[in-house]
Amino acid sequence: MPDASRQIPLPLGYAPSSARADLVEDASNAEALAWLDRPRDWPLGRLALFGPSGVGKSHMLRAAAAGQGWRLLHGAELTEAVAVGPGAGLALDEAEAAPEAALFHLINRSAEAAAPLLLASRDAPSRWPVALPDLASRLRATLAVGIGVPTDALLAALLAKHLADRQLRVAPDVQAWLLARLPRDAAEIAGAVAALDAAALAAGAPVTRALARATLPGLAGDNPVAPGSYGSPGPGGLG
Repeated sequence: MPDASRQIPLPLGYAPSSARADLVEDASNAEALAWLDRPRDWPLGRLALFGPSGVGKSHMLRAAAAGQGWRLLHGAELTEAVAVGPGAGLALDEAEAAPEAALFHLINRSAEAAAPLLLASRDAPSRWPVALPDLASRLRATLAVGIGVPTDALLAALLAKHLADRQLRVAPDVQAWLLARLPRDAAEIAGAVAALDAAALAAGAPVTRALARATLPGLAGDNPVAPGSYGSPGPGGLG
């Protein structure tokens, strides 16, 4: 039985979608999507999206970067040497992991260049444990929009998206059966699909209830699985 708490290698040809059209509007993300489409209206030219893992933050950043021609960066890799051209937008994923000095300079350079800056993080920027006072003040001044817990409709759409991204054809009744038993958490659904993908590839068989029961811990019975059963979705997770 594969260990779903470990990151599973992606099969050849896997390419997660970054299309804006694949972002499903839901009560949990409607405000974020509305702001994402109006970068010219962002106060101070900055927008921060925040929320738990797997609710779509990374997908939104990839969609914005692709649609607007912006550069996509990751917080842990940010350096003070990042250049910002006039009007050239930037999208920074996992922004809370960025070195403080590098993030401070990025915000300042973006403002000076009138370049939109999109941030994504687990918590609102105003709650980050920041030591630099000037950076803290800039983060507090940044418009922050939260993404909430997904509804049933969005979870169903996310499951279908992850399956489609991995080119897995799963019967609608099996998808409904999985949704009734998987944790109500977008990241856990992504992790479960990654495990099913690897199992189906190894077995050379389609995803069925039997394969799911043999692959995913807790699905042997008919009760919903407790949260925390499936780990990171790996590359391509919605973030």
